[in-house]
Amino acid sequence: MLDNLNWWEIGALLLLALLIFGDRLPAVITDGLRLVRNLRNMARNATGDLSRELGTDIQLEDLHPKAFIRKHLLSEEDEAAIRKPLQGVYDNLRADVGSVHDDLKDVANSADLRSGGSRSSTATSSPSAPAPRVSYDDAT
Repeated sequence: MLDNLNWWEIGALLLLALLIFGDRLPAVITDGLRLVRNLRNMARNATGDLSRELGTDIQLEDLHPKAFIRKHLLSEEDEAAIRKPLQGVYDNLRADVGSVHDDLKDVANSADLRSGGSRSSTATSSPSAPAPRVSYDDAT
C-alpha cells in the first residue's frame, strides 16, 4: 500500500498526524485498526455464509460476477463451447483490421504526407532527410 512512499514522506505523514491529532493519536490509531479488523471479519463472515448457502467453497476474489460464473456455474467444456463461435469471429476481425492497417500504411508511405505530397522529379545533392517520427500507428 505504501510502496511508492519513501521514508521521508512517511515521516512527514506521521508528523502531520501528530500535529493534527495530538494526544489523541494513539486512540485514533486503535480505532482505525479496530475498524479494519471489523471490515475483514464482516467480509469473511459474508463469504462463509455464501459458501454455506451455495454448497461450494467461495473465496473473496470469487465474488466478482464473471469469476463466480466461470468457477462455479460453467464447466471448462461449457466455457469452451461458448467461446468457440466467438473466437472465429474475433480471429477474422483481427485479420481484417490488420490488413486494413497494412494497406493504410502503404498508402501513407506512397503519398508521403510529410513532404506535402509534392516530390521533385530532379535529383539534387541535398543532405539526407531527417528520420521520420514514430507515430502511434507505427508502435501498434
